[in-house]
Amino acid sequence: MSDKIIIFDTTLRDGEQCPGASMNLREKMEVARQLARLNVDVIEAGFPVISDGDFRAVNQIATEVRGPIIAGLARCVPGDIDAAAAAVKPAGDRARVHVFLATSKIHLEHKLRKAQEEIIRLAVEGVRRARALVRDVEFSPEDGSRTVPEFLAEITRAVIEAGATTVNIPDTVGYAVPDQFGELIRYLFDHVPNIHDAVVSVHCHNDLGLAVANSLAAVRAGARQVEGTINGIGERAGNAALEEVVMALRTRPEVFGHVTTDVNTREIVKSSRLISRMSGLLVPRSKAIVGENAFAHSSGIHQDGILKKRETYEIMDPHEVGWGETELPLTKHSGRHAMVKRLEHLGYTLNQEETEHVFRRFKEVGDRKKFVYDDDLAALIEDSSLGAPETYELEYFHVTSGTTTVPTATVRLRHNTLAPADGKDTPTETMQDSAPGNGAVDAAMKAIDRILGHQGHLAEYHVQAVTGGKDALGEVTLKVDFGDGKLITGKGASTDVIEASARAYLHAVSRVLVTGAAAVASKPTDTP
Repeated sequence: MSDKIIIFDTTLRDGEQCPGASMNLREKMEVARQLARLNVDVIEAGFPVISDGDFRAVNQIATEVRGPIIAGLARCVPGDIDAAAAAVKPAGDRARVHVFLATSKIHLEHKLRKAQEEIIRLAVEGVRRARALVRDVEFSPEDGSRTVPEFLAEITRAVIEAGATTVNIPDTVGYAVPDQFGELIRYLFDHVPNIHDAVVSVHCHNDLGLAVANSLAAVRAGARQVEGTINGIGERAGNAALEEVVMALRTRPEVFGHVTTDVNTREIVKSSRLISRMSGLLVPRSKAIVGENAFAHSSGIHQDGILKKRETYEIMDPHEVGWGETELPLTKHSGRHAMVKRLEHLGYTLNQEETEHVFRRFKEVGDRKKFVYDDDLAALIEDSSLGAPETYELEYFHVTSGTTTVPTATVRLRHNTLAPADGKDTPTETMQDSAPGNGAVDAAMKAIDRILGHQGHLAEYHVQAVTGGKDALGEVTLKVDFGDGKLITGKGASTDVIEASARAYLHAVSRVLVTGAAAVASKPTDTP
C-alpha cells in the first residue's frame, strides 16, 4: 500500500456551496493558483453543468493552472458527465471527472425511489461514459457512511470493474464517528476483491465536529486520498479542514503509519488568508493551525516554557505552516514595481489596468498611514473589485453623527457606463443623495440605496483591523440580500470604517449588477 496520501481540495466546489461564499471568476482563479502553490494533488474546480459561470471557471482553471489534477463534478447523468469532461479537457492527462450517485437506504427510498440493482446499473453506466472521455474517473456513493456495507461493497466492486480509478466514500451528512467510519473502510478492503485496483478516498463533513477525526481514522484503515477544504469551509458545518489533516499526519507519523503528503506546508497560512478573503468567511481566532491564537501563549507558565524550549508547549513550529514570514512593509514612497513584487509574493497576478487601479488605492492608503503591510495589500485587492468593472465608485461621502443629532450621510457615486464603440474615454455620471439612518454606517448605506433606487437587506456585518496600530486599515466584510434570498458578499477596506463600509456595500452591488451573482443558478443539494 502506498505511503503517499493524495490531498484532494474541494474549496472551489464544496467550499463555495456555503451560503454567501460565492466567488467570481477572478477570485476562483486566484484561489486555484494558490492551491497549486500549496501543492495539493487534486483541485475540484466546480460543478460544470450547473451554470455557464461554473463551466467557464472550471475550464479556465484547467487551461491555466499547472501541477494539480483538475476535477469537475457530475451526477451520473449523461449531460453532467459530458459537461464535466468538456470543462476539464484543457488539463489533458491531469483531467478528472468525478461522478456520484446516492446509495443509502433513505436516499434510495425517498429521493431517487430506485432499487439497488438500478443504482448499480446507473453508476456503472456513468463511470463507463466518463472513462470514455477521460482516463481518470472518480466515483462517489453519496451518503456512503449510511449505506448498507454489503451494498456499498457491491457497488464499489462494480464501478472499479467499470473503470473508476478512485472510489470516494463520503460521510455526506457528517453522521459517522471515527471508530465506525474506520471499520467501514476496513470492511471494503476485506470484502471488495478488486479494491486495490483503485485509490480509496474519503470525503467527510463536520456536522458533529468529527470531519478531521473521521478522515484520519480512514487513513489508518487504508484510505489513501483525503478530500476537504482550506479552513474547513463548506455546506452546513463545513468539510474536513485540510490544513488540520495535513499537519496531524506530519506531526504524528508514528500513529498514521508514517504516511506523507506533498503539501508545501509553508503556504498554509497564506492559503488560509487568501481563501478567507475571497470567500468572505472569517477564520475564528481559535481555529487550529491558521487561527490568530493558534500559536499564542498568554499563561505565564506557558510563556516561560516556550522561552526555555519551544517544544514544551508547541507541538508544531509555526514557521512550518507559514507564520512569521511577512517581510518589510511598504510605505507611501514605495513605487509601483515594489508593490507588484509584494503582490506576486502574496500570490496575486494583476494585469496592467488592475495594477494601476490597485496602485492608486495603495497611494491613498499610504498617505494615511506610515506602513502598508502584506495584509493591507491583500485587503486592497479585495476592495478593488478585481475581476469585474466597478459599476459604481465612491467619489465622496460626508456624515454627521452624535448622541444629540440624527445620523445623516451624504454620498456621491460615480456611475461608470460602457465605453462607446468609437473607443473614446468611458463616459461617467455622478449621482448624489442624502439619508438619515440608525448610525453613520446605516445612513451611508441608505444614501446609496436612495441613489440606486433599490434596497439591500444587510444580513451580516463584520469589521476588523487588518494590522495593528492606531492607523490600522479597517476591513469590512458584509453579506447582503437583494431580495431573492441569496447572500452576496461585499468587501471594502479603508482607514475610515464608514468609508470601508460604503465600499463593501458597493462591492456587493457590483457583484450583482456585473457578474449576475443574484441570478446564478443554485447548486444542487444532492452532492457528496
